[in-house]
Amino acid sequence: MHRCLLAASVALALAVPVLASAQMQVQRNFPANALRGELLVTIAPEIKLNGKDARLSPGSRIRGPNQMLVMSGAITGEKLIVNYTVEQYGMVQDVWVLRPEEIKKLWPKTPQEAATWSFDPIGQTWAKP
Repeated sequence: MHRCLLAASVALALAVPVLASAQMQVQRNFPANALRGELLVTIAPEIKLNGKDARLSPGSRIRGPNQMLVMSGAITGEKLIVNYTVEQYGMVQDVWVLRPEEIKKLWPKTPQEAATWSFDPIGQTWAKP
């Protein structure tokens, strides 16, 4: 009985890091209209985006590095590097808090950059002309 418990404990201890690293390696797919920026939630729905006043739209979604939804109140006062989309009225719609390896990837910060660069949706990479 003790051997079974020991074997199960060892198997679990070995599996947890593998599962955690597999989760971290999943590539998230961002839309081509997403831009890179620095987000600071002041008093939700009011935010600072790249140092300028902005607003979260009704129904906006903030996804953390693990792809789980994050409530804006939970990140109030934190400066975060994010990818984000803007809806038709200029409010921020979707936000993805980036992981360190995602921050390293080249990503446009302005609509003008996005218009002149080329996007590979499968590789999730941008290339400058």
